[in-house]
Amino acid sequence: MKRARSRRTGGFKSTPEPKRVNAAVSREPRENVAYCPPPDELDNSTPQLKHLGGSKSDQWNLMLCNHVIRTAWYGRNPQPGKDLDDKRTAILAFLAGVNPSDTIEGMMAAQLFASHAAAIECYRRAMLADQSVEGRQMNLTLAAKLTRANAEQAAALSKYRGKGQQKVVVEHVHVYQGGQAIVGQVALGGSGKISEAQPHAIGYAERAPLRCEDKEQEREAVSVAGNA
Repeated sequence: MKRARSRRTGGFKSTPEPKRVNAAVSREPRENVAYCPPPDELDNSTPQLKHLGGSKSDQWNLMLCNHVIRTAWYGRNPQPGKDLDDKRTAILAFLAGVNPSDTIEGMMAAQLFASHAAAIECYRRAMLADQSVEGRQMNLTLAAKLTRANAEQAAALSKYRGKGQQKVVVEHVHVYQGGQAIVGQVALGGSGKISEAQPHAIGYAERAPLRCEDKEQEREAVSVAGNA
């Protein structure tokens, strides 16, 4: 406590000292502040739901599962019970079957199911008994678009998983009797060997004789019509 001289009495009165803030306490995170997870090289945690969301953070995996579960159709008035739990378990089984290895694959898997569920819902609405012709046509058109989107998402997931792999395509493979496989078009030289200008050709092929090389062999005469 500090003492300050009073102007009226000339004495001293006690004045409270200013409150000091502990710097160590002020740096502690509050309850309403999001927690920033560490990078992969410093993260030693073992998530239990990575096979569903692909992330090392189970908070992300759980949020992704809830997003996917909300995209499904459970009827107008779904009642809590075994039937509803079985449907949700089936959706989680789909994510487990995709088995995303990272968060990108997790998002692709979620979108893959969402487009599938939306397409099936449009097909269901188009088949309602009291559905109008316009409504049926609109639902079928939307279902066709969602089906194409679903196929594109499946192709994108397959392409993302196969990144970095080399694809070798071999075309025009010809195998001749007595020779080896030759790739592409091959030009034969005078000696019957592969020309050096064809680096893509493999091996060699024996040239079939086109005519008799023995000049002394008699040739058979060919009859020609008089008016030819």
